[in-house]
Amino acid sequence: MISPDTLRQKYLDFFKSKNHAVISGKSLIPENDPTVLFTTAGMHPLVPYLLGEAHPAGKRLVNYQKCIRTGDIDEVGDASHLTCFEMLGNWSLGDYFKKESIAYSWEFLVSDKWLALDPKKLSVTVFMGDENAPKDEESAACWRNIGIPEEKIAWLPASDNWWAAGPTGPCGPDTEIFYWVGEGMPPAASNKGNDPDSWMEIWNNVFMEYNRIDAKTLVKLPMQNVDTGMGLERTITILNGKKSVYDTESFKPIIAALEAISGIAYGSDKDKDKDKDLSFRIIADHVRSAVMILGDPKGVVPSNVGAGYVLRRLIRRAMRHGRKLAMEGSFLRKPAEAVIAILSSAYPELEDNSQKIMEELAREEAKFLETLQKGEHEFEKMLPNLLKNPQKIMSGRLAFKLYDTYGFPIELTLELAAENGLSVNREEFDEAFKKHQELSRAGAEQVFKGGLADQSEMTVKYHTTTHLLHKALRMVLGERVEQKGSNINAERLRFDFSHPEPMSPEEIARVEAIVNEQIQRDLPVKMEIMSLEEAKASGAMALFGEKYEDSVKVYSVGDFSKELCGGPHVGHTGILGHFVIKKEQSSSAGVRRIRAVLE
Repeated sequence: MISPDTLRQKYLDFFKSKNHAVISGKSLIPENDPTVLFTTAGMHPLVPYLLGEAHPAGKRLVNYQKCIRTGDIDEVGDASHLTCFEMLGNWSLGDYFKKESIAYSWEFLVSDKWLALDPKKLSVTVFMGDENAPKDEESAACWRNIGIPEEKIAWLPASDNWWAAGPTGPCGPDTEIFYWVGEGMPPAASNKGNDPDSWMEIWNNVFMEYNRIDAKTLVKLPMQNVDTGMGLERTITILNGKKSVYDTESFKPIIAALEAISGIAYGSDKDKDKDKDLSFRIIADHVRSAVMILGDPKGVVPSNVGAGYVLRRLIRRAMRHGRKLAMEGSFLRKPAEAVIAILSSAYPELEDNSQKIMEELAREEAKFLETLQKGEHEFEKMLPNLLKNPQKIMSGRLAFKLYDTYGFPIELTLELAAENGLSVNREEFDEAFKKHQELSRAGAEQVFKGGLADQSEMTVKYHTTTHLLHKALRMVLGERVEQKGSNINAERLRFDFSHPEPMSPEEIARVEAIVNEQIQRDLPVKMEIMSLEEAKASGAMALFGEKYEDSVKVYSVGDFSKELCGGPHVGHTGILGHFVIKKEQSSSAGVRRIRAVLE
């Protein structure tokens, strides 16, 4: 049996042997990137370097990164899909390309010194080409030279073998590696293209050749990059001969905690227990994801917008499935403790923030239980009229009102209706829910309109302005001020910082005046690469909750500010414009938020 800790270390050791520098994983909450709610892939924090900036650690990099993806939330509970997962990744920034990348992946997977997987149980996919980009013959040739039979190479379209983390930004064809999860040995002609259910993806090698400007425009990047990702949980599943990620040590203690609370056994082979097993898995996944979000140094708290809404949805969905396992009240503490015990060796911030995690989970559980009581009360008020209906049918419109207005889950509406001899017009509810989803999706798409890590002229100006604002706040409010997060797009900057009370109009005016004075001084913006110790000794500020490499970039704005940052920045402050604070408000307990523009 191989543990997650062992696999992480093996991966790092292998790529260190190939002259890759080990870099730290980053926060789940992207810094200065308004285009995504969470870090969804290991490449997100590296976008500036994929676009051409020099990385302080060099051209060959390796790390492990915690990620959140909610696009597949309806698939969670099957053998492989997770909301929160770990990605093992290695990168080449304009150094080696397809041949070496594919050879490294193959060596790590099949060599007796490393993972020693059976080559006969591996197959691959490559990009078949389309009107935007050519067929990836080079990758296919690399696989043939390694010894992969032609029938184990599946040619698939861009929907399968083209990778991009957003509608604009770095992208390119990929080649994916799959492991056989069917019975016995794979038939000679079986591959992901013709036998998809029998193969599980474990590794994705993305060849970042292009920068997407818009839906119709691809341009070659100044250098060709490699961005790879191996799913830790899926690989552990395969290495330990398990059928599902939920049967591994990454999840077994969490599920055991749920078994102890519910008094129900997990893992029955009986068909009647399949729904219960699914609920176990969904709760385990969602609690794990919620703990990772809450435990992140820049962790959000449950709310009705953005990342906070995703977190709230995960916690409440876990609680709904808990009711299916006879867990009526608050029950998330024990499985959350199991998550921390499993992952704190790799992510010590979970232990450091354990009190906050437990407090926020308990607070959200209490709120949801209150929501359920309100929903049940509203149902009771509707009941007399419903019972007068000779057909004993509750309209989908009313059921959706309970969901939309009171947050009352449709599953519980169905239960209450059945207890009172009623049915629910589910088709009408589903239609209303679909419209609701479409509106929500349209709103979510606005989050992505800037493209991945937007580096437009105005966004770069706002990025530099946050350095001036940070220093000005510390000058006016005191050195205790720390950056707690920022969100920048081409229209404005948003800056969160630690401060216990609202700023006075006089304080706001002083901050504005200080920032504008530095802009009028037309200070030069200079970047230096130095060791982390040198940077700290020089007085450079570090961002809250950030993990830094041994070598870092330090940006100095004249004699005014010095801060560790990945960029991008303007060359001098005189081009920024006039700085105006539009709003100062509370963000969360002890954290204030400023919205500002350049005019």
